Amino acid sequence: MTTLQKFQAALAETDADAALISSELHQRYLSDFDYTDGYLLITPTLAYLLTDFRYIEAAEAQVKNFTILRPAGTMIEEIERLISKHVLRRIAIEDASLSYADFTRFSKALSQATLCPGASRILEGLRIIKTPEELEKIARAQEIADQAFDHILGFLSPERTEQEVALELEFFMRKLGAENVSFQTIAVSGPASSLPHGVPAPVRLRPGFLTMDYGALYQGYCSDMTRTVVIGKADEDMKKLYNTVLDAQLAALETLEEGKVCRDVDEVARSIIRNAGYGDCFGHGLGHGVGMRIHEAPRLSPAAPKESVLKRGHVVTVEPGIYLAGKYGCRIEDMVAIDHDGSIRNFARSPKNLIEI
Repeated sequence: MTTLQKFQAALAETDADAALISSELHQRYLSDFDYTDGYLLITPTLAYLLTDFRYIEAAEAQVKNFTILRPAGTMIEEIERLISKHVLRRIAIEDASLSYADFTRFSKALSQATLCPGASRILEGLRIIKTPEELEKIARAQEIADQAFDHILGFLSPERTEQEVALELEFFMRKLGAENVSFQTIAVSGPASSLPHGVPAPVRLRPGFLTMDYGALYQGYCSDMTRTVVIGKADEDMKKLYNTVLDAQLAALETLEEGKVCRDVDEVARSIIRNAGYGDCFGHGLGHGVGMRIHEAPRLSPAAPKESVLKRGHVVTVEPGIYLAGKYGCRIEDMVAIDHDGSIRNFARSPKNLIEI
């Protein structure tokens, strides 16, 4: 069953006659076509993709299972015509992402139908469980990121700047086939490494920890990894901190399995960091889901719902960190799937031993 068919089956179980998909991400998810101007109108039995002159030729060549339309007038006028043609009375919208301005515009223009919530819930429920095909795209995105780490180890030196490191990672991933980065690359050194989401600066790499958090976007799917290396030599305190983070990460990875409560996985890592004396220095959750967005459900966090458990098809990061404000910090991150046979698949292969540059 295709993603579109799964969506149509779920839509048929609601009181909506159709769904209007307006976000570029979900248009790509359902049609496997990357474009930036148009809409999908989907009923339980029909699927329309509306676009303009710039994309029509590519859409007709690439898109399957949709009727491709290039409206003679405006997009909204074409949607209104389809609503009238198929006697559609209730239209589910992406209520989690649709702006108030667009909702108001649609409500006014499509007054013959009632706009109702529901499309976001269906889509998010589908996207949390990755198909085998999606897992392979994520695997390739991570492979690109791993190759970039191999490359950057030969690029690093105290003469490089944080911005140069970030740009080199991004450029190398693009050369390997990434369509983009999956989020803004982090490369922060010395005291700035205590900032979990620090911004690379035009300064030479400072002695101490260098944390690199980055990922590739491949065919619409993200990878996410973090590795921390040392510029210069690590002293005993740095080694203790690094090894504590690594022990916490490895222990959490060992506990991953189908049916595991998400907040319990977080606690495995958090307890190791707390018992080592760094309890106040790990302020974020252990991990998050990854897919077409870099942050998706489920979450590995103390704030995760008690009923949130790992299932087959879930992809999560495992990324404990310790951050000493104004001094330095360290994070190590892998991206892992609960595969469809129940096995655990760690997409990351980059080494995690302490590396000194």
